[in-house]
Amino acid sequence: MHPWAWGAWLAGALVALSVTRNPLYLLLIWLCLLLVAQAWRTAGPGDASAAAGRLRPISPFKFALLVIGLAALFNAFTSHVGQTRLFTIPGRLPLFSGPVTLEGVVYGAINGLALAGMFAAFALLNQVLPVQSLVRMIPRTYYPVAVIASIAVTYVPTTLRQFQQVREAQAVRGHRLRGLRDWLPLLVPLLVSGLEHALQLAEAMTARGFASQPTQPGTARRAWLSPRLAILPGMLLLMGGWLLDLTGYGGPLGGVLAAGGAALVLGGLWAMGRSMPRSSYRRWRWSAWDSLACFGVLLVLAAYLQPAAQDGLWYSPYPALALPPFNPWLGVATLGLLAPAILTFLPWLRQADPV
Repeated sequence: MHPWAWGAWLAGALVALSVTRNPLYLLLIWLCLLLVAQAWRTAGPGDASAAAGRLRPISPFKFALLVIGLAALFNAFTSHVGQTRLFTIPGRLPLFSGPVTLEGVVYGAINGLALAGMFAAFALLNQVLPVQSLVRMIPRTYYPVAVIASIAVTYVPTTLRQFQQVREAQAVRGHRLRGLRDWLPLLVPLLVSGLEHALQLAEAMTARGFASQPTQPGTARRAWLSPRLAILPGMLLLMGGWLLDLTGYGGPLGGVLAAGGAALVLGGLWAMGRSMPRSSYRRWRWSAWDSLACFGVLLVLAAYLQPAAQDGLWYSPYPALALPPFNPWLGVATLGLLAPAILTFLPWLRQADPV
């Protein structure tokens, strides 16, 4: 899939997780995420295998269990609303004293489920796309910052591998960790190798002309100044329109001002990016399968953002716990997030076709 198709899929998943608190739809979105992750993990060589060696501090499942549990406990001990009382915290402790209800536990778990789903969507995008593709998706305006951030992120697993190599080499020499002083033979070689790696990387980036400036100072000054003249009023219009829309006094004027300000900001960033050169060795190609994936995302957005579906998307267990509503058509539209999983099997079908 095209990286921007993956970006559209991520945007659709985040919007769906943000606008609903119905546990049935949240579980259905989670099912789509798991199926997409499993499909791209078993698809064979490709983007997923290129990112297979990345460092993952915590898996999405462990993170989901942690977040859901903490959110349920925090909401249960701080929100004393609901009819199904589990127990009561005595005393006069601020924010904690009072009845602990089943409704509070369920509502906290629902919010934790949505937050964990967002983490799982980002983790999946990080696994299927290599780092260079993620960097190329950053606007040209922030391209130097994106390159530095990607180097910092990839430096962590490199440092861990070097630490493991140094530790194994010292263990062969008979070194054992017994106290704080025994860490010195490990940290000094790690520091020296890290400095050597940083110097080599700096020389390579300098040789490739990273963050080089144009040869004409006047051209660089005009390219730096003109887009910023549009970004500043754009930010003011965006904030003013947002405040008018938030207070409800501006009517449709708030939305118009916010849209105009956003257009000025995006136009200024685009103009700033044109003044920064960036080269690529391989161009991305948009295929019909990428359009099919975007169609699935549009189906999800159209279903979740329509005004008629807002009542069924939002669920509250208060004052008494009850079964959430479920619209079958909305559930079918949620399956549009399965488009990347379906696309993994299309090449196999084409290869198996005798024609």
